[in-house]
Amino acid sequence: MATSRRVSRVAELIKREVSQMLLQDIKDDRVGAGMVSVTDVDVSGDLQHAKIYVSIYGTDEARQQIMAGLKSATGYIRSELGHRIRLRRTPEVIFQEDRSIERGTKVLSLLNQLNISSPLDEQVSNEDDIDDQDDVDISAEEEAK
Repeated sequence: MATSRRVSRVAELIKREVSQMLLQDIKDDRVGAGMVSVTDVDVSGDLQHAKIYVSIYGTDEARQQIMAGLKSATGYIRSELGHRIRLRRTPEVIFQEDRSIERGTKVLSLLNQLNISSPLDEQVSNEDDIDDQDDVDISAEEEAK
């Protein structure tokens, strides 16, 4: 079993190499149809399996095509990793779609909507406070008379 430091180093190497392959080496038109980026790589403790998380920008149909293209290119990517990274055994590669960026933008838009609605609520409450102060001023004037 490899140390956690080695596992993380191998994961970073795989991430860098696969990203470079996606940009330059893979000739499949399905993979080049959209914007694909490697967001994370999880390598098992024995360095036998690597889950590569990819973020895909595009329509749902384009995502399905890109994932099919990546699945068909898995053998090529594994063999290229074997040539580029010196390991006793090249890990088995599994691609998984990462939608965390999409979920993050959705949460940010919801937070922005809340921020937009909250200043109005504050403004209404401030106006109520001003009305209350006016009432206090009027009652003070009446007491003075």
